[in-house]
Amino acid sequence: MAVVTTGKKGRVAVIVSDHPPVNALSSSVRQGLADGLDEALSDDSVDAIVIRCDGRTFFAGADITEFGKAASGPSLGDIIDRLESASKPVVAAIHGTAFGGGLEIALACHYRVAVPSAKLGLPEVKLGLIPGAGGTQRLPRVVGVEAALPLIVTGDPIPAGKAHEIGLVDAVVSENALEGDAVAFASDRAAKSTHPVASQRTDRLPAPGEAGPVFDAFRKKNDRKISGLEAPLAAIQAVKAAVEQPFEEGIAKERELFGKLITSDQSKAMRHVFFAERAAARIDDIPADTPVLPVKSVGIIGAGTMGGGIAMNFLSAGIPVTIVEREQGPLDRGVGIMQANYDRSAKRGRLSEQQVSDAMGKLTATLDFNALADCDLVIEAVFENMDIKKDIFARLDDIMKDGAILASNTSALNLDEIASATKRPEAVIGLHFFSPANVMRLLEVVRGEKTSPAVLKTSMSLAKKIGKIAVVSGVCPGFIGNRMLRYRQMQAQKLIMEGAKPWDVDRVLTEFGFRMGPFQMSDLAGLDIGWNKETSKGETLRDVLCERDRRGQKTGKGYYDYDENRRPTPSPEVEALIAEFIKKSGREQREIDDTEILERLLYPMVNEGAKILEEGIAQRASDIDVVWLNGYGWPIQTGGPMFWADQVGLDRIVERLEAHQDRLGKEVTLSALLKQKASKGERFNG
Repeated sequence: MAVVTTGKKGRVAVIVSDHPPVNALSSSVRQGLADGLDEALSDDSVDAIVIRCDGRTFFAGADITEFGKAASGPSLGDIIDRLESASKPVVAAIHGTAFGGGLEIALACHYRVAVPSAKLGLPEVKLGLIPGAGGTQRLPRVVGVEAALPLIVTGDPIPAGKAHEIGLVDAVVSENALEGDAVAFASDRAAKSTHPVASQRTDRLPAPGEAGPVFDAFRKKNDRKISGLEAPLAAIQAVKAAVEQPFEEGIAKERELFGKLITSDQSKAMRHVFFAERAAARIDDIPADTPVLPVKSVGIIGAGTMGGGIAMNFLSAGIPVTIVEREQGPLDRGVGIMQANYDRSAKRGRLSEQQVSDAMGKLTATLDFNALADCDLVIEAVFENMDIKKDIFARLDDIMKDGAILASNTSALNLDEIASATKRPEAVIGLHFFSPANVMRLLEVVRGEKTSPAVLKTSMSLAKKIGKIAVVSGVCPGFIGNRMLRYRQMQAQKLIMEGAKPWDVDRVLTEFGFRMGPFQMSDLAGLDIGWNKETSKGETLRDVLCERDRRGQKTGKGYYDYDENRRPTPSPEVEALIAEFIKKSGREQREIDDTEILERLLYPMVNEGAKILEEGIAQRASDIDVVWLNGYGWPIQTGGPMFWADQVGLDRIVERLEAHQDRLGKEVTLSALLKQKASKGERFNG
C-alpha cells in the first residue's frame, strides 16, 4: 500500500502521508510527496494544494535510521525546493507534531495551518545536529531572529498558539476538522496572485549591523545551558548567516555546519542517547500480549519531599491521588509545598491557574491509612528503614484490593525482602523516583524476583504517561545508579586523603561536563544527612566538618566557604583538616594530576556497570547510560558512561584500572565481562 496518496476536494488537491508511527520522512515518503506534487501541479483542475498526514502526527522529522546511509529517491532538500517553487499555493495542515524535517517541509509551503494541540519545533540540536534542509535560514525569515533563535538553538518546541503569535502558523483551525478547514483556507488563498515564499522574505530580518545585541543577549541568557555543546554554537552561526548573507550562501553555510556535526563524536553520542531512551522502554523477556492493568487512582504513603513530588506527577497527568501521613502537621506541610510548587509553575507561565486548580482538586490528603484500600497503585515513600517498610507492606497486604500494585520508592533496600512481608509478592515492584520527583525525568523500575509481567509492564506504561523515562533494574544494593555512584564517591574520598583538593576533584568532573562534582553535591545536599551529633566521635573528615557546623550551603560552609549568595570558594580550614587527617594516617600528600583524578572517578563506575550487566541487573548497556544521563547529570555529549567507555576503548580502561589497583582499594575488583570484551576488542554498545 502506498504511504502517500492523493485526492481532490473541489479544486484543491490533498496529498496525504500515512507512514506509521510518526510519518518520518523516509525515502518512500519523499518519493510519494514528489509524485503527488507533480500530479497536482500538472492538473489544470487544481488551484491549490494541501499537504497533511494521517495517524497521530504531521511529519515528525527525518528518518534518523537513514543517517549515514546512501540516499535513494529525492532528497529532503529536493522536496523542499519543489514545494517552495510550486506555481500553485501549498498549505501545510499540521496536527500532532511538526518537528525537524517536518517543520522544514511546512516552512517551504506557502502557508501553514494547525490545530490547537499541535506542537512545532526544530529539535535537531538534541541529536548534536542543526536543521539541514534550510530550517536555520527560512525560520528567521518567517518569524524574525529573536523568535527563531530559541527554537533552533535549544530545540524546544512551541504550541500552535505561540506559533501563530510569532507568525509561524497562519491560522489555528478546528481540532476536529483539520482537512476541511485547510481546504477552505487553501481555496481562499488560491484567488491571490502572489504567495509568500520563505526564502525570499526579508521583512522580518534586521539589518546585518543591527542584529548583534539580539545574539549577544541570547548567548548570555543561555550560556550555561549550551556550554560545551557543539550543535547550539553551530546553530547560532547558521542563524547569523541568515541575517548577514543571501539565502543561497546561508544555505551553503548551514550544509557546511551540518556536515561537520553529523560526523562529530558529540552527535554520535547524542544519537546513541536518542535510541537508548527508546530501547529502555522495551522489556525483553515478557510476552507481547501481557496485559496492562488499569491504574485510575494512586495512593502515596508519606507527604515529605519525595512523597509530595511523586504525587504531583500523577496529579499533573490527571490521575487522582490519596496521600497519607501519620500526623496532621507533616501532612499540611506536604500539601502546602505541593501547592507552592504548582503556584511557582503558574507564575512562570508553565501552567495555567485552571491546570493548577484541576491538579490539586484531584488530591485527597488524610491520616486514615485505610483510605488507600481502593487505590489501583500505592507507592510507599517513607524513611529508608527496612523494618518500617516491611511493616507498611504488611498493613497494605491486609487492606488493599485484589489486583492492586504495591510499590516502594526505596533507593537501595532489598525489594524482595520488602515483598516478603506480603502474601502477594507478585504485586510488589520498586518505583525509584529521583529528587525532586516532580522534575527529574528518570524512574528506576525495580523488578523483584516474583514481580509479575503484568505489574512490570503496567509500571513501564504508567511511567510514560507521567512523563518519565523508565529503566528496568533487577534487585541489588543501590540498583543501577546508586550502585555505580558509590564507587565514584568512594574514590573521591580516597583522592583527597592522598593529596588531591576537593575543588580539584570537582573541577575535573565539571570540565568533563558534569554540572557539579561530588563535594559540591555534598555541600548542596547537606553533610549532616545521616549524621548524628550525639554519636559522632570525630573519626572521619565528615564528622569533624559537621561538628564544626560546616554542614554545607545551608550553614554557609562545608567543603567550601560560601558568601551570602552561596558562591563557593576553596576553604583553607578544610584544606588544613585534610592535611591533618593525612598526617595521622602516616601517609604523605602527593601531587595528583587531572588524568588520574578522572580515571579514578569514572573507570571504576564503568567497571561496576559491566558487573551490573554480568549479573543481569540491567537489560542492556544503553539502559545504564539512560540512568546516568537522566538521573545523575552525566553530560549528554559523551553518551553516558558505557557509550563513553566504548569511545575511550575498553582495553584502555582495563589497563588503567590495573595500573591504579593498589590505590583503588580492595572494593574495586575487575569485571570479567569488561576484561573479556577488552581482550576481544568488543564494545558495550553495538
